[in-house]
Amino acid sequence: MGTSVQVTPLCGVYSENPLCYLVSVDGFNFLMDCGWNDLFDTSLLQPLSRVASKIDAVLLSHPDILHLGALPYAMKQLGLSAPVFSTEPVYRLGLLTMYDHYIARRQVSDFDLFTLDDIDSAFQNVTRLTYSQNHHLSDKGEGIVIAPHVAGHLLGGTVWKITKDGEDVVYAVDFNHRKERHLNGTVLESFVRPAVLIADAYNALNNQVYKRQRDQEFLDAILRVLKADGNVLLPVDTIGRVLELLLILEQYWSQQHLTYPIYFLTNVATSTVDYVKSFLEWMSDSIAKSFEHTRDNAFLLKNITLIINKSELEKLPEAPKVVLASMASLEVGFSHDIFVEWATEANNLVLFTEKGQFGTLARMLQVDPPPKAVKVIMSKRVPLVGDELIAFEEAKERIKKKKL
Repeated sequence: MGTSVQVTPLCGVYSENPLCYLVSVDGFNFLMDCGWNDLFDTSLLQPLSRVASKIDAVLLSHPDILHLGALPYAMKQLGLSAPVFSTEPVYRLGLLTMYDHYIARRQVSDFDLFTLDDIDSAFQNVTRLTYSQNHHLSDKGEGIVIAPHVAGHLLGGTVWKITKDGEDVVYAVDFNHRKERHLNGTVLESFVRPAVLIADAYNALNNQVYKRQRDQEFLDAILRVLKADGNVLLPVDTIGRVLELLLILEQYWSQQHLTYPIYFLTNVATSTVDYVKSFLEWMSDSIAKSFEHTRDNAFLLKNITLIINKSELEKLPEAPKVVLASMASLEVGFSHDIFVEWATEANNLVLFTEKGQFGTLARMLQVDPPPKAVKVIMSKRVPLVGDELIAFEEAKERIKKKKL
């Protein structure tokens, strides 16, 4: 008898939706990723809600919202209670990603889909594995071995290999063949004829320009605006491709002795870079060798200032500057607020370095030709006072009495 493998896509097939797959190996149910989007659309999670209680293990591949954003909600509301596996960077940086999103949402609304405690609870029992480490499952999973391998694309990003009775199931989404400044390319080509390969082809039809040309065009666009006394906003995710952008800017500013200020602004910017500095062994060979020889940490950023509050940015002089701010979607967060302030000035630049999530403000701005005007909703939470506060307290008391 051979090994039985069933693959059921729950989200992220034939679309740009977040990723979530059910993979059953001889009746043992793996949840491959537990993604959501920046809109936190609960309708996307309906297929997951039907199977969440039957999941035996969760394997996370990347530390961004599209791969693990629904984990706290699924554990709180959908009955997901299975053990979770990831690499150390995916665990640490995924936690910070969720913190950043929650804080950004709470600053503008009564966001109640999950809390900081729910995030901590979802991540507290994650089993962390190193690349190529074989982990043998027990009980219902007896005979199954899981192992994370290098995916490229994001720090700690994983191609998962699930093995039973000599048969391999390989889950490889959002991998990157190219070696970059801070990451090695994927090891996907080292797998020989797996029984099942789950992969995506999101960028298959895109024409990829040479890395050197792409980087130079990116830097030239920024410098043109700075020299014309404009500001540059780079909407970025909490953690992910922003690391490559930070290194590009840091190295170029050092080489050219530029003095224009650069700021990295998220609710968790300092914690993010502190963790990243300790993850050198997960990065490219060149970064690891450089540290061995010179003890220089590539993420000891000398030209980039880390800030966690927009008020710090507002206190600064009006000089031309570059700001990398979350979120990349422009839906909420510091990037949303800065966009509203800066977009009215023709000499400023909003520079997107990746395709925006479907249905978001960033995606609307990326159409060709770009829209002449966009509607942006500004929200903020303010404390109740006077009659509104009294009415709220009375309503709360009535609800409390009904429960009694």
